[in-house]
Amino acid sequence: MPDLIQCLAANLRRRVKQITAMIALAFFGAFLLLAQNSTPSQPAKAPAPSNSQASPSALPQIPLNESAVLYHLNQLIRWYRQSTTGIQSVGLPSDAIYQDNAKTLGSQVVQLGFQSAKAEAAFIVAQQQNGASQPSAETSQQQSLVQMETKTSAQIDQLQSQIESVNAQITSRPAARRGDLISQRDALQSELELQKALLDAIRKMSSFVETNGEISGGLAGGINQLARSIPDVLNTSAAPQKATTTPAPSKPSLANSGGLISEAMTLYSYVTTVHQIGGLMQETDHTRDVADRLRTPLRDALRITIQRSQTLANQPPSTDPQQLQAERQEFQELTERFKQLSAALLPLSQEIIVLNDSKTNSSEWRNSISRESREVLRSVLTRVVGIMVALAIILVLSQVWRRITFRYVSDPRRRRQFLVMRRVVIGFLITVVLILGFVSEFSSLATFAGFITAGIAVGLQAVLLSVAAYFFIIGRYGIRVGDRISVAGVTGDVVDIGLVRLYLMELAGTGLDFYPTGRIVVFSNAVLFQTSTPLFKQIPGTEYAWHEVAVAIVPDGNHKMAQEKLVATVNQVYSRYRDNIERQHAEIERHVDIQVEMPRPEARIQFSDAGLELLVRYPVEIRNAPDTDEQMTRKVLELVETDAAVKAAVSGTPKIRSVVKG
Repeated sequence: MPDLIQCLAANLRRRVKQITAMIALAFFGAFLLLAQNSTPSQPAKAPAPSNSQASPSALPQIPLNESAVLYHLNQLIRWYRQSTTGIQSVGLPSDAIYQDNAKTLGSQVVQLGFQSAKAEAAFIVAQQQNGASQPSAETSQQQSLVQMETKTSAQIDQLQSQIESVNAQITSRPAARRGDLISQRDALQSELELQKALLDAIRKMSSFVETNGEISGGLAGGINQLARSIPDVLNTSAAPQKATTTPAPSKPSLANSGGLISEAMTLYSYVTTVHQIGGLMQETDHTRDVADRLRTPLRDALRITIQRSQTLANQPPSTDPQQLQAERQEFQELTERFKQLSAALLPLSQEIIVLNDSKTNSSEWRNSISRESREVLRSVLTRVVGIMVALAIILVLSQVWRRITFRYVSDPRRRRQFLVMRRVVIGFLITVVLILGFVSEFSSLATFAGFITAGIAVGLQAVLLSVAAYFFIIGRYGIRVGDRISVAGVTGDVVDIGLVRLYLMELAGTGLDFYPTGRIVVFSNAVLFQTSTPLFKQIPGTEYAWHEVAVAIVPDGNHKMAQEKLVATVNQVYSRYRDNIERQHAEIERHVDIQVEMPRPEARIQFSDAGLELLVRYPVEIRNAPDTDEQMTRKVLELVETDAAVKAAVSGTPKIRSVVKG
């Protein structure tokens, strides 16, 4: 018999456990279905109460809806992020102070806004419960969950008490009569486990609804969801984390660096920041208007509540107990309503005051940057005017230099030199003015210029050498157009002198007669620095060379008599252009500081392979050398043919040759 009872009890326990599991699953599914069905797509505006649905206190319903509260919070969050991260620092010392004030005031505004929103949410719930409108889905769901949790907890306590009572009866009865009590205890234990499982499911569902406002879709859930978006202000994150709001990176001010480019960049940064602060001030005004519109119905309701309380207080005292009870109840309702309204209205009013302080802070910040930007603008304009004046002075100096050169320098060579020097000097001055005006970081510029100069020196060394040689060519003893020079085995007349190249009209011929070949020879000015290719040029102002008449003297000939007559013949020809040679000699003495002997025909007697040779050297004008040599040849031949003594003293045919070739 006891075995049968135990078997029945075991079967009963198994059936109770199965039923418990099924009921728990059914309850949990019902909760999830309730959560899904009760979530509206958009918060619905509470309908205005009618006169028939008025509250017992006859106070009007406040036109406060969930959309206005959530819009207010969204606007606060947007304004807070713009005030803390939307302003670019310009690097002024006061920026850190204004930024810290903006962050502090913004945090206060957000905290007050959420405090007011929570009070408004509670007031809306209370108004919906007391009014004729149906409670919201979130409120009914939370209330049903709370009621079920309370009821389940009470049932658990009752079952535990019954189990304890049965256990006491079991211990007091004999073993043979304990079977029914044990079965009863097991059944109660199974029911207790069912209630505990149900309580656990209810608590999980309540926690889920409370922590996930987006599922519940109510005002409180929306407030919690928005609060989690700014955990650095409200500390609503579940786990500690770093603040996500980072201030805008500041940059050092370039206003005092001295360069026009840096000052222009600084001015642009100032103007941009002033514009950003102006936008923040407009956003602050809009946020304040939103808060003021939300505060208006609360303030009106609070005024009505106060007036209603004053009206009740001014009524004559009554002796009717029912009327006294009604007045006491109405005073309690007015007090409760006043507490709810003041809890929502006071933070909202404080929020508006802090918003005004934030606008004042932004205005002072903008004024400080505006003052600094005016200084930078004045500096930029001054620098631009200075650059323009300097460039104008340089251009005027260039024109004056050019006019003076054309007026007082008549020599084309000198005029060309002055004009080239003018271009170089004016270009250098313009470059210096632009560099000093636009560049501020001279250390970086010097490093960059060093690398650039090294690259230019390596890549354009031949060009730079030619440019340097140009200034030597146009010097005191330099080359000018029309000079006859010999360089690298080429003899020619200079036709043009460039900054890097030299142009010669090639001359060629046999003996003493040179004539143009019709070709232009181009040399780099750098040829002046090449030791292997010397350059030959006449001294400035001199155009004469030395030629000589050479005759062979017979062994028994009278060389003295032949020398006297040959020198007289050469002097006869030389006398025709002696004045030009002496004038050129005077130019030589004027250009050089050494004593140079006057050029004149000279006779020399020397030994040669053929015997004794008589030489008579004489200066000739380079331009007229062929004509002079022809006249000299005719006179010498006439002397040899007409004078028998001279003809007897010489042998062979006389020769005329250049002392220095080319």
